[in-house]
Amino acid sequence: MERTLSSDLVFENSTEKSNAALPLRLLSNLLLWQRRISSRHQLARLDARLLADAGISEAQRYEELSKPFWR
Repeated sequence: MERTLSSDLVFENSTEKSNAALPLRLLSNLLLWQRRISSRHQLARLDARLLADAGISEAQRYEELSKPFWR
C-alpha cells in the first residue's frame, strides 16, 4: 500500500516557513524605509552646486522628495 501526504500537512509546513520569515521581512522593510528617509533628508540639504555635481535637477529632487517613504 502506498502512503501519501495529506494536503493539510503540506500547506501547514509551507505556512510555518512563511510565518517564520515574516519578522525578517518586516525588519528588512523597516531598514529599507529608514535608508530612504535618511537619503531623502540628505538630498533635501544639497545646494544647487552639489545637485549639479551629482547630475540631479531641481525637478528630479522635488519628485524624489515628494515620494512617501514606502515607495
